[in-house]
Amino acid sequence: MTSLPPQPLSPLDGRYAAAVGSLADYLSEAGLNRARVEVEVEWIIALTDRSLFGSAPLSDEQKTQLRGLYRDFGQAEIDWLAAKEAVTRHDVKAVEYLVRDRLSTLGLDAIAELTHFACTSEDINSASYALTVKRAVENVWLPKLRAVIDALGELAREHRDAPMLSRTHGQPATPSTMGKEIAVFAWRLARVAKQIEGGEYLAKFSGATGTWSAHLAAEPDVDWPELSRTFIEGLGIDFNVLTTQIESHDWQVELYDRVRHAGGILHNLATDIWTYISLGFFAQIPVAGATGSSTMPHKINPIRFENAEANLEISGGLFSTLASTLVTSRMQRDLTDSTTQRNIGVAFGHSLLALDNLQRGLTEISLSRDVLLADLDANWEVLAEAIQTVVRAEIAAGRSNITDPYALLKDLTRGRRVGAPELAEFVRGLDIGDAAKERLLALTPAGYAGLADALVSRLG
Repeated sequence: MTSLPPQPLSPLDGRYAAAVGSLADYLSEAGLNRARVEVEVEWIIALTDRSLFGSAPLSDEQKTQLRGLYRDFGQAEIDWLAAKEAVTRHDVKAVEYLVRDRLSTLGLDAIAELTHFACTSEDINSASYALTVKRAVENVWLPKLRAVIDALGELAREHRDAPMLSRTHGQPATPSTMGKEIAVFAWRLARVAKQIEGGEYLAKFSGATGTWSAHLAAEPDVDWPELSRTFIEGLGIDFNVLTTQIESHDWQVELYDRVRHAGGILHNLATDIWTYISLGFFAQIPVAGATGSSTMPHKINPIRFENAEANLEISGGLFSTLASTLVTSRMQRDLTDSTTQRNIGVAFGHSLLALDNLQRGLTEISLSRDVLLADLDANWEVLAEAIQTVVRAEIAAGRSNITDPYALLKDLTRGRRVGAPELAEFVRGLDIGDAAKERLLALTPAGYAGLADALVSRLG
């Protein structure tokens, strides 16, 4: 058997590349290296702006040329770094050599020694990961999550008045509306999205063991912690002043736990919509040319929701591993985080793929209101809650002598189907006031959804 030509090992880079490719601009190896070049370049500019170590501030033209190293970062730089790392066996050192090489090309050899000045690799890496993850979340992942939340909000408002039989424990229960049930998911996701939006993206910039030792040895009169803070915050990320050799990754743990939490809610959404489809509450809109089954032509499978469910389980597992691994570093440094962080893009990729499937899937379903109404009409026994509660109110008001309304309704309805005529006859025989009796006789399962319609307005 012949060997295949080079193939992507991950489906994210093959079958699903179109759905998740936008993440690669940030969370790929090339995206990380571009951010590393950015941090190295901006550090040189920060040092020269302060005329440190005999340097002079660069002109605007020189700064523009220097920033072009990361703004125009492309295949030539990717190839250069790959060749250099094959020799150095150190990715950050290869980036340093790239910057030095380009400084020479720009005629800026005089400031070459300011490249990677007093930095440990983790100064560059922590800032680069903060930049790339922040940009991936804010520019790609969060907008997709928001799109799903918006789609849920639209469905909730559209179906806010569509009564449906609830199924607590899988059994017929007090009715709600489909809109209110969907609104619950939008509400939950919006809350977690807000937490993610408010999160920090921390970097350190304090040298080999977080003490600025080399910095002070080179220039003891500079307030290095404040310079580092200004530099890091100038990049648009947050500064961690107290660290070991590495930034402690707690912000990453917090982020990945929150994204995993959002994934859990989305997983709940996927399984609920799948179940509503199986009950006939939602009909699936046929897609021209699509095949549901290789042997059963009639089928339209809920693949969007099944795909989302599986990818959320994969991403949740990866995010859990990231969080549990990154929270620990032996003594001042070990390398477990280095390997772990290379999978950040994989975790977000599976999560983004799930979001994409959910967003698409929500546009491919249509509510079958007639099925919902028929389901309600077949389960009048759910009004037992209303009847026994009204009876209790009548007893409390002194208008009834019934002793145990719950037991009375339990005997009538538990484990039994009770139709409208039977309930009406039962209500007419109750020892309660006429007004209460009339309210109960007017009640139907479809009309027993409380404030479900109005609650949808809470989405804003």
